[in-house]
Amino acid sequence: MIGHFPRANTLELIGNTPLVLLQGPSEAAGCEIYGKCEFANPGASVKDRAALGIIRDAEARGDLTDGGTIVEGTAGNTGIGIALVANALGYKTIIVMPDNQSSEKMATLRALGAELVLVPPTKFSDCNHFVHTSRRLAQETEGAIWANQFDNTANRKAHIDGTAAELWEQLEGRIDGFTCAAGTGGTIAGVGMGLKAFDDSVQIALTDPHGAALYSYYAEGELRSEGSSVAEGIGQGRITANLEGAPIDTQFRISDEEGLDWVARLLREEGLCLGLSSGINVAGAIALGKQLVDSGRENPRVATILCDTGFRYLSSLYNREWLEAKGLPVFEWLRD
Repeated sequence: MIGHFPRANTLELIGNTPLVLLQGPSEAAGCEIYGKCEFANPGASVKDRAALGIIRDAEARGDLTDGGTIVEGTAGNTGIGIALVANALGYKTIIVMPDNQSSEKMATLRALGAELVLVPPTKFSDCNHFVHTSRRLAQETEGAIWANQFDNTANRKAHIDGTAAELWEQLEGRIDGFTCAAGTGGTIAGVGMGLKAFDDSVQIALTDPHGAALYSYYAEGELRSEGSSVAEGIGQGRITANLEGAPIDTQFRISDEEGLDWVARLLREEGLCLGLSSGINVAGAIALGKQLVDSGRENPRVATILCDTGFRYLSSLYNREWLEAKGLPVFEWLRD
């Protein structure tokens, strides 16, 4: 069974994460809602999978050799995964990150020994965007590769071969729907492709935060954003290589407020401390579950991704002053 065997090395700790039935979301949806516990990876996020897949692919192609350096632009979690995998394999790491991401992510990357380069947040069209900056650094660094998580399809392959297959096994071949938000698009596309290969009737839904453009793209065929979100690591304004051909059947747009409500409920009612992307995913899973129930599916099962740990956001999501400054609701237990 998944998770019940010794690992030959530490990299085998990545993946094979637990799946849990979420009681409150299941009750709200009127069907079974499951969360894939990606915070159980060594780097405490789903991005460990992409990190390992990208690095192993670069090794197989001969692009990454002994003593080499991996350079990547990231909101933080992919960088953490890359740093851990690189440490285990003897590589160096340079991470470029927008300076508005959580201080916990920055401190973690420095603690892992990565060289951290912070840049101001800007639009992708700006040559100083963190992705473009990381590409230039890779070109300028001897013996370096650029991980390129957004357009390197080794990212989504890690989810086709890993995450999707695990979900299929854990749910014993009975899964009716899957949803999650998109950052690079690797998870939603890879899991979607993998599950569709098992059963084409599985419904794949994009759950998009406000401020991202994919909801309108899949709903209307046009990349157009509305509003904004404080969620880190999700939200996309273009069709990345990982998203090309993604089998998206339907789409939902979820507000930060709704996502935060589920972050609060999952902590207080079920003992799970999660980030906002997980709350948004869970809200999307409930929406998909209700849609499947309304369509007549009998006792549908929906799975989503619990992306990372809430301990990575103690200075933001779990901080009263930060929430108030963003105009977001403060968790009840933080009010006094």
